[in-house]
Amino acid sequence: MKMQWRVAAGAAFLGASGWTLALTVPGPVVDGAWLAAHRGEVTVLDVRPNQKTFVAVPEFEVDKKSGKKSLVALGSHIDGAVPVDNGKVRVERMVDGLKVKGMIPEKADFEKLVRGWGVQADRPIVIVSAGMDPMDFNDAARLFWQFKVYGEDNVAVLDGGTAGWIVAGQVISNVPVAPATGNWVARADRTAEYSASSEEVAKAQADKSAQLVDSRDDAFYLGVAKSPSTSAAGHLAGAKNVFTALMSTSGEASHLRSPATYKDIFAMSGFDVQAPAITYCNTGHQASGTWFVLTQILGNRNVRLYDGSMHEWTLEKRPTVSVSQGN
Repeated sequence: MKMQWRVAAGAAFLGASGWTLALTVPGPVVDGAWLAAHRGEVTVLDVRPNQKTFVAVPEFEVDKKSGKKSLVALGSHIDGAVPVDNGKVRVERMVDGLKVKGMIPEKADFEKLVRGWGVQADRPIVIVSAGMDPMDFNDAARLFWQFKVYGEDNVAVLDGGTAGWIVAGQVISNVPVAPATGNWVARADRTAEYSASSEEVAKAQADKSAQLVDSRDDAFYLGVAKSPSTSAAGHLAGAKNVFTALMSTSGEASHLRSPATYKDIFAMSGFDVQAPAITYCNTGHQASGTWFVLTQILGNRNVRLYDGSMHEWTLEKRPTVSVSQGN
C-alpha cells in the first residue's frame, strides 16, 4: 500500500491563508478524490472520540496467505485536518428547569467553539469521522446537523472518514495541530426547521403528523436494555426502529450505502421515506445518522431531530413503551 507521510517535530500551526475563488462543496457527501483535489481550499474538521489517535501511527495487519495489508487500528489524520474533541461538540442546557445533557450549544457558544477550530468564514468545511466502525458516522452527522442549524450550508462529510482516506493511500500526518482563531459566523438559527421539542414529539404521537424514527439498537428499543442516560427503558409510543448502524457498511473502512439500499431499509422497517419524520435515540447523537440519510441523501427535507431524545423525554417523566420485564 502506497502511503504518503508528512512528519515534523512540534506542532503545526494553521493560519488564515488568503484565497480568491469561492469554492462550494458539491453536495452533503464528498469522496476522497474530491477532498484530495481541494484539500488546500477547505477546512477539514476531524471529529473522533479518541483524540490520542490523532497523533498516533495507524496499525495494519498482513494476511499471511495473500500478503494484503489491512488497517486494524486508527492513527494519524488527513494532512491539514483540525482535531475536534467529540466530547465538546454538545453541552448541557437548561430546558424548562431541567438540566438536559448532550444538547446543541447556544448560537453564540457554537460560533465561539467553531472559531476555536480555526474555521474561516466563507471557506468550505469537510467533516471527517474516524470511519473505522459504522457508528463513527454519527460523529460527523451530528456536527453536520449543528452547522446546518446555525446557517452553514457550505459543509459536507467525507465518505469513509479517516480510515477510508488511509486505506486509499492518501496523504496523512501525525503532527499535532494548533489552529489559529477563526472568524466563522453563524448566519442563522434554524432550530425550528431542524430540531423537534418534546411538545412537538408529543403532538406527532397524538395526531400522527410525523413518523417517529427510533435510531437505537433493538435492545434499547424493546426495553430489555436501558442506557445510563435515560431514566426509563423502552421507546416512544408509535415509534418504529431503524438502527443507525445500518446507515454505514462494515469493513476496513465504513462507507455510506446507496440511496436504493436506504430506501429499502426504511421501507422494510415500515417508513415512508418522503413523509414527515422525527428521529431520536438516547441523547440525540445516533439519531443524527438517520436524520442525515433521510434528509441529505434521500432528499426528505421534512425531517427533524429530537435533540433531547429519550434522555429529555424520560427526565420529563413522559411515558414509554417497553416489553414485560419478567424473566
